[in-house]
Amino acid sequence: MNISSQLEEKIFDLKTDSDGMIAKIVSYFPLSESERKEILSSLGSDSFVNFSSIFLDTVSEEEWNKTKEQIIKKFHDELFDIDNI
Repeated sequence: MNISSQLEEKIFDLKTDSDGMIAKIVSYFPLSESERKEILSSLGSDSFVNFSSIFLDTVSEEEWNKTKEQIIKKFHDELFDIDNI
């Protein structure tokens, strides 16, 4: 996918199907309409709808920029700690 680095860092995971096509996009927080449009443009499809997010609350661009490193680190640290339980 050819998207901005700012948008790329908001995406936690891309799930692909057996053909290697993107089947699901998981972001940390719900993506804005303009962010979804950027992804759709990159995919060359207006029909892709399988977006989901880990957290349900929305955050402003300013909030995201202030806390993104902490959010990403905390989430990854907790995810890796699950393997040690």
